[in-house]
Amino acid sequence: MRTFWFFLCLAGVMLAGCKKDEPKPKFEGPFLPSNFPQPAYDLSQNPVTEAGFALGKKLFYDPLLSRDNSIACADCHISFAAFSHPDHPTSHGIDGLFGRRNALPVQNMLWKTGFFWDGGVPNLDFVPLNAIQSPVEMDELPDQVLAKLQAHPEYPALFRDAFGSEKVTTAAFLQALSQFMAMLVSANSPYDHYVRNEPGGTLPGEALEGLAVFQQKCAGCHATDLFTDQTYRNNGILSDFTFDQGRHEISTLPDDIGKFRVPSLRNVAVTAPYMHNGKFKTLESVLDHYDAGVKDSPTLDPLLRRADGTLGIPLSAQEKSRLLAFLQTLTDEDFIRDTRFAQ
Repeated sequence: MRTFWFFLCLAGVMLAGCKKDEPKPKFEGPFLPSNFPQPAYDLSQNPVTEAGFALGKKLFYDPLLSRDNSIACADCHISFAAFSHPDHPTSHGIDGLFGRRNALPVQNMLWKTGFFWDGGVPNLDFVPLNAIQSPVEMDELPDQVLAKLQAHPEYPALFRDAFGSEKVTTAAFLQALSQFMAMLVSANSPYDHYVRNEPGGTLPGEALEGLAVFQQKCAGCHATDLFTDQTYRNNGILSDFTFDQGRHEISTLPDDIGKFRVPSLRNVAVTAPYMHNGKFKTLESVLDHYDAGVKDSPTLDPLLRRADGTLGIPLSAQEKSRLLAFLQTLTDEDFIRDTRFAQ
């Protein structure tokens, strides 16, 4: 009997060893949601491939891109916070230096028509150069980055797999990072399931009431299902812009002094602190600002000037509560927990 069981177990082990490996899931490119407009980025000029995405991800998490190999893109753009910098008012960089502005989330980059708080970069492919060359972020020369990658034991082969050549070029380097960022699409929040009439798309009553308040009082700037109209506005955070003049530093137009990008509200509940300078730690404080904290200046957005001459957007305690309930429905747990994007 013992011999019988021995051979039975042996046969089981052999059969297990002969079991075919599970087929590898087919690589799929960026998710293009039906409730989003057409992407602004031309994917036909840089199609996302599995090898290109993998290379871009490795580069995104590699501190080799900085002068002293200490700072990676991912240090200020953390996956579980929708690729923002949680609890940091402004970005932290090389040598312990601080930037002037809050690190914006890296999400839905395909649809952006301008990047950073001032719109100083017009195309996704050039976004990494801003951080690499910044003296308070990565403080490195692009040519030095390419040289380090070329001398690396792994990268030439990865560039060959993605672009057909082991030569590390500026174009291939930037396109690989764009392919990774192109995949960072957040569009599976409870709100998305609701507007697309998908399973799980039932919003709580207070959230629906908050949506109505939002459409009445907030959608003028946070428009479409991208939740931004992609303009630059002065929202009354400050009255003196000597330290940071915002869009004016790019356009040089006097009317742009104090104007900053209208950020998307997607995943806003997990991307604190808020505003270009990280002034507010909570969404409650953001709503209080718009209700009663707006500061006047010559370029203040007209939407924040009431007919009676007072400033801001009047919000009752009940309206604030409803808005907070609605904003919670913009959190995309699938996105912030997606293991494809985490290190």
